[in-house]
Amino acid sequence: MKLARFELDGVMRIGVVHDAEIVPVSAPQASIRALLEGGKDALAQARRDGDKTKGALKLADVALKAPIHDPPKFLGLGMNFKSHVIEMATARGLPVQMPERQVWFNKQVTCVAGPFDPIHMPRVSDQLDYEGELAIVIGARCRHVPRERAFEAIAGYMVCNDVSVRDWQLAAPTHTLGKSFDTHGPTGPWLTTSDEVPAPEDLPIKTWVDEELRQNGSTNDFVNHIADMIAHLSTVFTLQPGDILTTGTPPGVGAGSNPTKFLKVGQTCTIEIGALGRISNPVILEPEQPTFG
Repeated sequence: MKLARFELDGVMRIGVVHDAEIVPVSAPQASIRALLEGGKDALAQARRDGDKTKGALKLADVALKAPIHDPPKFLGLGMNFKSHVIEMATARGLPVQMPERQVWFNKQVTCVAGPFDPIHMPRVSDQLDYEGELAIVIGARCRHVPRERAFEAIAGYMVCNDVSVRDWQLAAPTHTLGKSFDTHGPTGPWLTTSDEVPAPEDLPIKTWVDEELRQNGSTNDFVNHIADMIAHLSTVFTLQPGDILTTGTPPGVGAGSNPTKFLKVGQTCTIEIGALGRISNPVILEPEQPTFG
């Protein structure tokens, strides 16, 4: 099932996507996170609603929004593609060394953006970079998840651009500020439930900037496996329905090129992952903000 959050005539709704159509579901509120919190019964009802043809809308007539617009947590795993580790070590003139531990960082939830929303070029930096990534969405409240049961905790998967402001990212060991600018977490185009993704660690990932293919990798290049990620994180804190976990990026990022190829205003960054769909975000200058107070 492909669950989407969409707007039509100023009203936000949830629907199930079938090819070029979307069927609205009878969820009490337009929040996929709330739907996940409702458990198996709520998802089963959404599936039944989505199987109906009556009331189907053309996908082209609605505005798709971030599937999970209100995640309790938005976490990213750094250096989780072997070829990306090699790329970045080479770019910095350092010896190649695979991470011995999982290195996670926060993306503040205010960075969430929709699958076709603009990405802001910050007024404080021109080192705007892209990272095409597989995003995991947690579906069950859980703690101390055994590795062999980790996939039971997953609701589904999305495409994500872990947009990064490189100078701000490298200015602090946590990376949080450089990963958390507003609009720097586009996801979508919908949440594909885990039953439709039998091999999440064998998915092709491609990233284009305008018409230029920049990234062309696969999740079969992971350093840390998905089960290890969930077991590791849930050792520390409770995972909740709607949490977003991004899983690392393949080589081809702007910072790894020589010379660097950072995003520029006017360009469009498009990311596609296997059968999960694609997101495409134009880059615009960060709008002027009103003075506080």
